[in-house]
Amino acid sequence: MRNHVEEERLRDLMVAYQGGAYDAFEALYAALIGPVRGWLTNATRDRTRAEDLAQETFLQIHRARHTYDSAYPVMPWVMAIARHVYLMDRRTASRRPRYVPEEDAPERAAAPEAERHIDGAPVRDALRRLSPNRRGALLLHHLAGWSFREIARKLGIRETAAKLRSSRAMGELRDALRNDENER
Repeated sequence: MRNHVEEERLRDLMVAYQGGAYDAFEALYAALIGPVRGWLTNATRDRTRAEDLAQETFLQIHRARHTYDSAYPVMPWVMAIARHVYLMDRRTASRRPRYVPEEDAPERAAAPEAERHIDGAPVRDALRRLSPNRRGALLLHHLAGWSFREIARKLGIRETAAKLRSSRAMGELRDALRNDENER
């Protein structure tokens, strides 16, 4: 019986909040922050991250409040939003490179064939043989770390042209290094 009474109270608060009673939000927040934070802490295993995601959840509740249908309970709607916020955070984190301090980074093993390029002379020679347009796109992307959008703006070309120049230059560079090796 208690859950039914609590759900009715949450539903009334949500309807009032939808109607513009922002004090109803304070009561909703007080009633919902515990379960939302608890679920997110369990999901993330990180209290700080869970707190950030809980705040993001309430921001999303505010933005989506007009979509709530009072014919349904509030708690599952809120927890669905919390789950969505958590999944979006995981998706974003999987795409974002993580910083690893240099002393903790694993040592990179060089390919055996890379030994012949240690002094850089063969690579510099092969780069000089590339057309200036392709060489510029290749160096800006692979050496300077620019995005293709940034390269396109700098060179006054389309983004696809920047990608194409860099890709073709990389292919030509590989071929030139392979050919130089075969000639030795």
